[in-house]
Amino acid sequence: MLLDLERLRGEAILAPMAGFGDAVFRSLCRAEGAALVVTEMVSAEGILRGARRTWELAEFGEEERPVLIQLFGSDPGRVAEAAERILSLRPDGIDLNFGCPIPKVVRRGEGAALLRDLARMEGIAREVVRAVPVPVTAKIRSGWSAAEIVAVEAAQRLEQAGVAAVTIHPRTREQRFAGKADWSLIKEAKKSVRIPVIGNGDVRGAEDALRMLEETGCDLVMIGRGALGRPWIFRQVRHLRQGAPVRDPLPRDRVRAAVRHLELCAARYGDPRGLRIAKPHLSSYLKGLPGASQVKDRLFRAASAREAIDYLQEYEERLTHGQRSPGEAGG
Repeated sequence: MLLDLERLRGEAILAPMAGFGDAVFRSLCRAEGAALVVTEMVSAEGILRGARRTWELAEFGEEERPVLIQLFGSDPGRVAEAAERILSLRPDGIDLNFGCPIPKVVRRGEGAALLRDLARMEGIAREVVRAVPVPVTAKIRSGWSAAEIVAVEAAQRLEQAGVAAVTIHPRTREQRFAGKADWSLIKEAKKSVRIPVIGNGDVRGAEDALRMLEETGCDLVMIGRGALGRPWIFRQVRHLRQGAPVRDPLPRDRVRAAVRHLELCAARYGDPRGLRIAKPHLSSYLKGLPGASQVKDRLFRAASAREAIDYLQEYEERLTHGQRSPGEAGG
C-alpha cells in the first residue's frame, strides 16, 4: 500500500539524523507514536558502489513502517539509479536531502550546496520521481545564508518536479543548528504550494509541535533533536492534539528507557559496537537527572554493554529509593 501523507496530517514524524537515527532509535520512536520515520542520510554513490556500511544505513525493520530512506547526491542520474537500487529494500518512500550543512558533504556539491543550484536540485528530484514508483519527498533549509533565502522558490520547484511533500528546516546552511528557526518561512512556503509541507526546527516539546502546526499551517511536524532521549515526545504530541493530559516520565522510567535502548542496541549490533551506538542517546535520557554528570562519566568509561546496563540499573535503584552517591550532582 502506498504511503498516504494526507492521512498523516497533523501528526509528528521522526527526522533523519546522521549518527543518531539508527534502526533501534527509529523503532523506539515508532513504538512511541511517530507517524513516520526517516533513515539516516544515505549516499547515492555509496549505494552504487555497493558499500556495505552505506547499505546498512539504508536497512530497516518491518516494525519501523512507514519508513523513508533518505538519499543524498549531486548527479541527477546517479541519485535516480541509487533510488532504483534501494527499492530492493521495499521502503515506503524516498526522501531527498537538500539541507545537510556538513562541510564534507557541501564540498562535493551535495546536501545544502544544492540550495545554490536550484536547477540541479530540481533535476535530481525530477529524475528520482521518474525512476521510482513510491512517493518521493525532499528536505530543504531556508537557504545558504541570510542573504540567500530560497525556501519558497525551492518548494515550488520541488512541487513542479513531482515530489509528494517538502520538509522545511528554516535555518540557513551558515546557521547550521545555531540561532532560531524562522517558522514564518514554513508558513510562506505552505501558502505557495499545494503539496504537503512538513515543518521542522526548534520543536523541543509537544507544545512546540502544536504551536508550529497552528502558527505555520504546516501539514505535519518533523522532530529531530527534540526526540533524543525522549522518544515518547511523539505520544505526547498525539495526546495533546486529542486534549489529553501530557505527562513526563518519572526519573526512574527515563533510566529504564535508557536501559531498554542499550539492550536493543547490544542485541542488534553486538557488543561493544552496540554500546558505542547507544552512548550518545544515553546522555540525553539522563539529562537533568540527579547525579547525571557522574553517571554519564561512568557510562562513557564502560567497556561493555553489560557493564553499562548494570550501572544504570544500580542508578535506577538509587533514584527509586532517593539515594545519591557521594559527589553526585545534576548534569
